[in-house]
Amino acid sequence: MVDDKHDQPGELTSLDGAALHGRQLRYYDLAMAAFVAILLLSNIIGAAKRSYIDLPFIGEWPFGAGVLFFPLSYVLGDVLTEVYGYARARRVIWTGFAALAFMAVMAAVVVALPPAPGWQDQAAYEAVFGNSWRIVLASMAAFWAGEFANSFVLAKMKLADNGRRMGLRFVASTIVGQGIDSLLFYPLAFYGEASWPTGELFKTVFSQWVTKSGWEAALLPLTILIVTAIKKREGLDVYDRGTDFTPFKTGI
Repeated sequence: MVDDKHDQPGELTSLDGAALHGRQLRYYDLAMAAFVAILLLSNIIGAAKRSYIDLPFIGEWPFGAGVLFFPLSYVLGDVLTEVYGYARARRVIWTGFAALAFMAVMAAVVVALPPAPGWQDQAAYEAVFGNSWRIVLASMAAFWAGEFANSFVLAKMKLADNGRRMGLRFVASTIVGQGIDSLLFYPLAFYGEASWPTGELFKTVFSQWVTKSGWEAALLPLTILIVTAIKKREGLDVYDRGTDFTPFKTGI
């Protein structure tokens, strides 16, 4: 469906998601590649490390090291949903999920291979890449649920608000998505572990939620700038009228 009142030179064309079939999308593949790269790197490098900062009047504020970069995947998720619609964002989320699964299998196989005689770095390799399957599955479940919640809330709010208040839906969808992500990952991955006392665990859940949501709120002007620029370059603005919002499919 095309809204003719927007289909003027220099203006955006308002489209239903289905109307993108067969249309050349200049930045969709690039956004997908960036999304998957950030997702994999934040899980490889930062997921299991716990750090902290010392805040005035609060004291030590714990956080997972991946929080510094993982929220960028939500920024890209917002860009994908806002510009290209829920169905295409859904395909990217499933692509990221498949990449996480492949990374987990590859890491497990490589770590399990016997080291060659004289190679002294097996212990270090295991420390970096030898995450337990509990952590791997927790990460995948949290990513899947959080990203789909973020995309769903954003797309629905855009429809309900007829495209107005872009910043509000970015922040609201992030709060929901990051909350679900944090609430799932840390208890599923670490609850009951001696190195993660229960009180510290749920303090970290809360701090992760606040920190990631606050971090993306700080990036809101950049997100809006990127979205506006891509919409202008693509010449479109997608609304998910008639979209099937089930997460359990990969088709457009």
